[in-house]
Amino acid sequence: MAKVEHVQGERRIVETPTEARQAEPGPSILALLTVSTIAAIFVLAIVWFVFFRT
Repeated sequence: MAKVEHVQGERRIVETPTEARQAEPGPSILALLTVSTIAAIFVLAIVWFVFFRT
């Protein structure tokens, strides 16, 4: 558990490395990768249709 230390009038929270690395759950990395890949394919398809389609 995080400890609160008082050093020269300042209040500091001291955590172990494991506690400091823990984060709140965010959006799924798989979902982010999927959406960004689909967006990239969509943009490249538009560029191909505009510039390279004969």
